[in-house]
Amino acid sequence: MLDQIIDIATDGRHLSRDRGFLKVSENGAEIGRTPLDQIAGVIVHAHGTTWSSSLLVELAERGAPVVLCAANHAPKSVLMPLEGHHIQGARMRAQWQAKPPLIKQAWKQVVAAKVRMQAAALTAIGAPSAPLEMMIRKITSGDTTNIEAQAARYYWPRMMGPDFRRDSSAAQENAMLNYGYTVLRAATARSVVAAGLHPTIGLFHSNRGNAFALADDLMEPFRPLVDCTVRAIVASHGATVDTKAKQALAGLIAIDLPFGGNITPVSVALMKLATSLGQSFEAQRLKLALPEPPDPLELAGLGK
Repeated sequence: MLDQIIDIATDGRHLSRDRGFLKVSENGAEIGRTPLDQIAGVIVHAHGTTWSSSLLVELAERGAPVVLCAANHAPKSVLMPLEGHHIQGARMRAQWQAKPPLIKQAWKQVVAAKVRMQAAALTAIGAPSAPLEMMIRKITSGDTTNIEAQAARYYWPRMMGPDFRRDSSAAQENAMLNYGYTVLRAATARSVVAAGLHPTIGLFHSNRGNAFALADDLMEPFRPLVDCTVRAIVASHGATVDTKAKQALAGLIAIDLPFGGNITPVSVALMKLATSLGQSFEAQRLKLALPEPPDPLELAGLGK
């Protein structure tokens, strides 16, 4: 079975462990359950949510994060396990001691993969993507000329409309993007910890208050999948972050991507990327397993 994101959006729910399942109850009565081994993360938006300590321990043992969100669906807290990969200590030392040239080259490759995915997303909706494809060739080590920002300035008006401004504190489309990115962030954080890496030590994101800088780095190439989905949902159902929108966005971790000549779900692609980065740190030689853009028809069909 594929990994699932569990979303708790109704007030007053209680979460507990019951014989290998996450059980959701209301007023003492069970209203749903999911096998713990299938859970990639739990996202909580609702007020008055309670849970048992034994459930949190079980989720931690499986590397599944619990993400607490604000009203605008932006994550405010993430509960993650203390232990990850069996060689976590050695891999974290290699991560901490990685030389700047390797880190800068890694960020260059991540940015190139993101812009390539943005170009594919624009192609899928019938917008011109050639300028983005030209930008990819200009990305330098560490993206010192900030092609990522230049690409964003070209990309967003064409993806979401000329009046759109990306603002994580805003409502409507921005709130829906927040939710989709929260799903990605949870899945990426799980992969980072499972690969034996420390989520605070990023390639580019280095805000001292960001405990998941590396997750924010590695999720970048996957963001356009969220963007395409949000665009389609807004066009067909409006910009309300309702149950249908959440289901479509939570399901993104299960869609298939071309990956090294094979087809791989997003959740597995994130795991392969995080693992390849950990191996690169240890070998002191960069070899990242980055995703390739899906077929334009598949991108165009996201969220529909």
